[in-house]
Amino acid sequence: MARLFGTDGVRGVANTDLTCELAFKLGQAIAVFRGKTILIGKDTRISGDMLEACVAAGVMSVGGTALMAGVIPTPAIALQVRELSCDGGVMISASHNPPEYNGIKFFDGAGYKLPDAVEDEMQAFIEAGGATSEQLAAGDAVGVMIPVEDACERYIAHAVKTVADQGVRFDGLRVALDVGHGASCVTSPEALRRLGAEVTVINEDYNGCDINVACGSTHLEPLRALVAEIGADVGIAHDGDADRVMMVDGAGNEIDGDIVEAVCAIDLKRRGALPGDTAVSTVMCNLGLNHALADAGIKLIQTKVGDRYVLEAMREGGFVIGGEQSGHMIFLEHNSTGDGLVTALQFLAACQRTGLPIAEAAAVMTRFPQTLINVRVTDKAAVNESAAVQEAVAAAEAELGDSGRVLLRPSGTEPVVRVMVEAADAADAERHARAIAEVVEREA
Repeated sequence: MARLFGTDGVRGVANTDLTCELAFKLGQAIAVFRGKTILIGKDTRISGDMLEACVAAGVMSVGGTALMAGVIPTPAIALQVRELSCDGGVMISASHNPPEYNGIKFFDGAGYKLPDAVEDEMQAFIEAGGATSEQLAAGDAVGVMIPVEDACERYIAHAVKTVADQGVRFDGLRVALDVGHGASCVTSPEALRRLGAEVTVINEDYNGCDINVACGSTHLEPLRALVAEIGADVGIAHDGDADRVMMVDGAGNEIDGDIVEAVCAIDLKRRGALPGDTAVSTVMCNLGLNHALADAGIKLIQTKVGDRYVLEAMREGGFVIGGEQSGHMIFLEHNSTGDGLVTALQFLAACQRTGLPIAEAAAVMTRFPQTLINVRVTDKAAVNESAAVQEAVAAAEAELGDSGRVLLRPSGTEPVVRVMVEAADAADAERHARAIAEVVEREA
């Protein structure tokens, strides 16, 4: 059996790849390997109810207690695993993926995602058939399900406090917010309003089949239109489970994770709150981030793609900020995983301290032109073995020299290879990326 866990839990098309049987055994596994009290949340996908029931049943079948948080952002689960003294947490979400997908993410008792070694143990457990007769709870020893009715309120209060404790409010700030028919519909609008912002929200309803569809952090067009319509100072967009955020300024210019990290890291350094004068990102970050941070006297550590690797480097070095260009940011003082709401609030607070409009504050970083093409393939491994792909990459790198770079990366959650080319000139980045993508598509 291939490795079950990707870069962010177990993911696939609901009831096809991610079946009820698999969800049940994963519920058993988290209770067996982490402990008996498990907090469970979900996003708004139609398959969420089904998978939630299966995971909870798995937990209870081995004598565990399933604490049910309902529809809630992923970072709220990571936070409240600690606050409620749980042994582990489960979030049922496929994040930014289309509605037909779903996923199951796991957290330990401290709110951190599980290490590879524990995931491997869980996979071996599932491949062996799940809980043994000795592990199964019999009769009145089975577990119970308990609703956590104030889960969203606890998270909202925490997020607001991260800014209020800095003496910051957003009175007079006009915010356009796209919650993408996802889990942040129950948290982000309220948090921003409590801090004084004037908030206009779109896509805050959901039917289970519209999450991330032409909206949210992966489709900024509706947000840009709303910003223009209401004359907003800033636009904020979340993905389905709100562990990431993308923004636009008042003119509709994109503010991605790299820009957010540059603004916030520089703000932390100015306040003497950046340990080691160091920030963490991945190899996918824009070259502009390197330059902006270097100009501010900040060192940038780059990891493999994936928030778990960013977090690993942060914990090892004692650093407090790290993130990805996709808007997946970790502020370790405030949460143990990517937190879209906290990220947006910290960014707005940092901008406010500059005394500049959002667009001018964001101009601390100049983005190098970058083209990213997602190539759907049948065999992701074939890319690394193809001489033709290697030749196409080598040719592009030779022409770009020190003024750009090429990165090929198989997706951890989809049958896709990501082709990224960065160059001093946008046309060069586009040309090289398309040439390489054509070879990848042909070879894989």
